[in-house]
Amino acid sequence: MVIAPTNAIHTFFMRFAIDVVFAAQDGTVVGLRKSLRPWRVAFSTRAFCAIELESGSIERDSIAIGDRLIVALVGA
Repeated sequence: MVIAPTNAIHTFFMRFAIDVVFAAQDGTVVGLRKSLRPWRVAFSTRAFCAIELESGSIERDSIAIGDRLIVALVGA
């Protein structure tokens, strides 16, 4: 799920951990949080959006700070 515009998210009331990618407006990754557990807050002061992913996605897809992401809207 992409949440924009925002530079912070929370996992209140969630029952499982997630990975979070913070990106600038041009899609550059500016922050990463791996396996963010329930009842936590995460932020990146330079972020324009937060992308919530299944836990383990950052490692599996080798996402790193400085990468450029392109988000395609499907069914819009």
